[in-house]
Amino acid sequence: MDIADFDYDLPPERIAQEPLPDRESSRLLVLDRRGSAARHHAFRDLPELLAPGDLVVLNRSRVIPARLIGRRRNGGAAEIFLVRPLSGPGTWEALVRPGRRLRVGDRVEVDADLSATITSGPLGADGRRRVELQAPQTGDIPGAILRAGHTPLPGYVRRDDRPSDRDRYQTVYAREEGSVAAPTAGLHFTSALLSRLSARGIDSAEIVLHVGPGTFRPVKTPRVEDHRVDPEPYVIPEAAAQAVRSARARGGRVVAVGTTTVRALETAARPGRIVAAGSGDTDQVIVPGFAFSVVDVLVTNFHMPRSSLLLLVAAFAGRERTLESYREALSRGYRFFSYGDAMLVL
Repeated sequence: MDIADFDYDLPPERIAQEPLPDRESSRLLVLDRRGSAARHHAFRDLPELLAPGDLVVLNRSRVIPARLIGRRRNGGAAEIFLVRPLSGPGTWEALVRPGRRLRVGDRVEVDADLSATITSGPLGADGRRRVELQAPQTGDIPGAILRAGHTPLPGYVRRDDRPSDRDRYQTVYAREEGSVAAPTAGLHFTSALLSRLSARGIDSAEIVLHVGPGTFRPVKTPRVEDHRVDPEPYVIPEAAAQAVRSARARGGRVVAVGTTTVRALETAARPGRIVAAGSGDTDQVIVPGFAFSVVDVLVTNFHMPRSSLLLLVAAFAGRERTLESYREALSRGYRFFSYGDAMLVL
């Protein structure tokens, strides 16, 4: 398949730059894969659109304030974008800017209690480096990151982050720190909405997949089958694996909230449409033709053209139906990407 077949025209003004004040008030396009016309709802209608006995699976990964903005020794601006810890709280893989000017041994001063020293050359194709963080005043590196770091809003949000983004670019059920991008389909949920799902007899379970920067990397290979993504760590707790088994036993559907949840569940899939508890890294790329073993229903946002996320949705809903739904969403004024509206694919 040619990646050009997964392109669409998106006016820049349709890319949401701000979250809505009320998470549940996002719009929700409902796409039924059996062929009926798309329907249009508010996200707060989700409990009525699912059925008692269904299981909603959430990614509880928490976004870290991964952008560290500071100064080089000569006074020039620099940025350290934390990607993943390597050992202890102080050793990280990170993307650095300006990459050509930051060399091994250079130090970036972020604030009075946080600095970063470059300790390796490029480690991979994306140029990430190994850095050592120091918190000379308190010795509390995680606390220093929390105080000095900036919310890693994606590049298509064309503004600086604000204090309010620390809450709004985070799901209400986020707990385990490790993502550098939000699992954005979950941003529409509120505690009240989760309670309404439970009251309707719809169970929920939680997994973890820590989102890396490759989430927003466009597919550059002409053939979609040749695209690769960076490994991302995931955990399937035993409680989540058991919840999937219970949903199957009662005839309920597995509802994956977000592409990250899909990738974790399908990576852990075993014969019989069940999920194995455990942890590891996944570099699974899901493209049209993929045989889904676990996921029956998908909640997702609208994704970038030519992205691995759009490929996954097209694999689940069909390429033509997916792009047709995107065109309809555009014609009806839906908001796109991380702070935008959502789709429910049945």
